Order: sequence, then structure tokens, then C-alpha cells
Amino acid sequence: MLLILKLIRESYLFAFQAIIVNKVRTLLSLSGITIGIFSVISVLTVFDSLENSIRDSLSDLGNNVIFIQKWPWAMGGDYPWWKYMNRPQPTIAEMDEIQRRSTAAESVAFMFQANRTVKHLNNSYNNVEILCVSHDYDKVLSIDISDGRYFTRVESLAGRNVAIIGAKIAESLFPDSDPIGQNIKVFGGKVSVIGILKRQGEGSFGNSSDEQIIIPVNFARNYIDTRNTGTTIMVKAKPNVSNAQLKDQLTGIMRSLRKIRPGDENDFAINEVSVINDGLQSFFSGLAAIGWIIGAFSLLVGGFGIANIMFVSVRERTNIIGIQKAIGAKNYFILLEFLFEAVFLSLIGGIVGLLLIFIGTLAFQSQMSFDLTLTQHNIIIGIGISSLIGLISGFVPAWVASRLDPVEAIRFGV
Repeated sequence: MLLILKLIRESYLFAFQAIIVNKVRTLLSLSGITIGIFSVISVLTVFDSLENSIRDSLSDLGNNVIFIQKWPWAMGGDYPWWKYMNRPQPTIAEMDEIQRRSTAAESVAFMFQANRTVKHLNNSYNNVEILCVSHDYDKVLSIDISDGRYFTRVESLAGRNVAIIGAKIAESLFPDSDPIGQNIKVFGGKVSVIGILKRQGEGSFGNSSDEQIIIPVNFARNYIDTRNTGTTIMVKAKPNVSNAQLKDQLTGIMRSLRKIRPGDENDFAINEVSVINDGLQSFFSGLAAIGWIIGAFSLLVGGFGIANIMFVSVRERTNIIGIQKAIGAKNYFILLEFLFEAVFLSLIGGIVGLLLIFIGTLAFQSQMSFDLTLTQHNIIIGIGISSLIGLISGFVPAWVASRLDPVEAIRFGV
């Protein structure tokens, strides 16, 4: 153990001596490692942060929620598009039947959305996403209300003109007053504000509950024909009921409701979040591979730079190596000494690359709301790659140094 610690200490000192004595040569050689680590880890950092943000957004949809819709989320093969086009939209009557028949469903809700301009006195907010929902929507998907309340069952069933509005809309339409109890214009009619959604911030897909309004679906049906609008039946599974079990039961219920004969294709789609997650996994894996390919070229150049430094170091210290071997230093001692030195040099280049990424993430977060974070996992990857490059690049020079004849080595320096 003491021998290893001595080797590490000497190699560490030699590595810093190489930088101090030959600053320009060493820094130019290490720049390849720095650029390579910066390229690979920065790409991984961006992709990981983006993927985490998207998955957090998808988690709001619920991993145990099934969506019955006209269109599937993943369309593949040679299925004719017109078959999808001619499918009927899910209806409220079908939602009621699912609620009555399903033994695997904990909660069932109906939803569709529209985009409209919302007004209050002289203030207006354009292109607002209006979610038209049935009463149990809050039981299927979580809703965070910072002020006010959710709809009562009577308000939902009777289609009362009430609404829950997003934080940005509340600030824009009511800059100097409390929105609760006041009226806004939706679809040209007056709607009373009963709740305000908790501020969420910008979503990964550009959407945010801050710019949404939630109203009872029975109120919205007075203005919008649901037969010509994309509707969704959302079903949340009971505890200990798998998505596969729920999907099988919902498929049977929907085929029964639509009187689809055995052997005929479904005229509805049953979607779940896992479909998007699987697609994202493939997408980000492909992008990460591109990042590795880009960084690999810089790492290759950096590896040659480390090898060059080590060959020069062996040449400059040939007589020292000869003296070490003459007084009893073993071949493995010389080998390990130069290997440690190569690893330290490579680590220095890698750490500089990681520091540049860390500074970049801080600068990015100060200007943007997106959460870009250099994770511990990526730091370990960066340090591991740097160490591996140093180990590989320094092996041949270290091997050459360990095999030098002590007499010839001492004469070389005379």
C-alpha cells in the first residue's frame, strides 16, 4: 500500500511538472481530452436534462391511466390513414357505460379541449387552452389549485358556467384584483371564476397549466359539437390492477358498446404513457450515440496527445529511469509510475472539460427557465473516460520505459 501511495504521489508531481515546464506543449496536447470530454458530457447533460423534463411532464398524465381515443399515439405499419379518419370519437355515453361496467377502473373521466380568446373587461388573453372535463377529471389526473376550489358534482352535471383558470391568465386578466368570484368571457358567454391553478412554469412540450382554463364539459357542449372534436375517455386503474388487465377489460367493453363482431378490427385506440416513454428511449439513445461519435474523434486526438507527452517524458527522464533500475526499481514500478502519470494528465484535461460544462450550465440556467444540470452520473462518466484514455494512451510509453536497459539508459543521459 505504501508503495502504491508513493507511486501515485511521484506520478502526480511529475504530471504537474510536465505542465509547469512545458506549458504550451502540454496544454495543447491536453486540449483534445478537454474538448472530447466537453463534447460527450455536454451532449449527455443536455439530453438527460431534456429527457428528465419530458418524463416529468409525462408523469403528470399518470402511469396507471389509459386513454381511449380515436387516434393511436404510435401509428406504424401500412395501416390506411382513412380507417383512422372514419373512426367515431369516444362519447360521454361510452364513458358512463365504462364507469358502470368496469371492475378494474378506479375513476373515469371525459375530456376535450379547444383554443379560444378569453376576456375580462378590456383585458384579453389569446389562444387559451380550454380543457372541457367531466366531474371526475381531478380523480384521474392530479390538479393543483392554489386558490379557490374544484367543481361540485352539481356544477359539473348541470353544466354551470364556472371555471378554474391558470396563474398567467389570472395575472393578465385581473392585474389589480382577486379573480375568485369574478366573471370572464369564454365562448362569448360569462363564466364565474371559482379557482386558480398553482403556477407550474413552462412545460417540456411548450404547454403549461398556467395558460389553461378548466370548465365543465356539460357547459362546453352548449358551444361545441363533440362529434367533430377530438375527445378522450381517461380511465385510472385500481390499486394492484395492471395496465394490461385494464386495457383488456376496456377493449372488451368498447367492442361490446360499438357492437364490433369477433375478428373485426377495433375502431378505437387505447393509449398509455409507456408508448411515448418507449419512443423517447429510442430517440434519446440515438441522439446519445451521435454525441459519442462526435466526442470520440476529439478523444482520439486527445489520446494521441497524451501518448506524445509520455513518449517525450520517457525520453527526457531516460537517465533517471536508468538510475532507478540500477538501485533496484522493478519493471512494474516504472510501468506503474508512467501509467499513473498518464492517467493524471488525462484527468486534468477531463476535469477542465467538466468545469467548462458546469460553468455553461450555470450560465444557461441564469438566462433560461429550463433545468439544465450536470449530474453526478455524467461527472463519473467523464472522469472514467478520462482515466481510461490516459491508461490506454500511456501504456505503450510506460511499457517502453519499463523495458529500458539500466546501463544504456544511464549512458543516454551522459
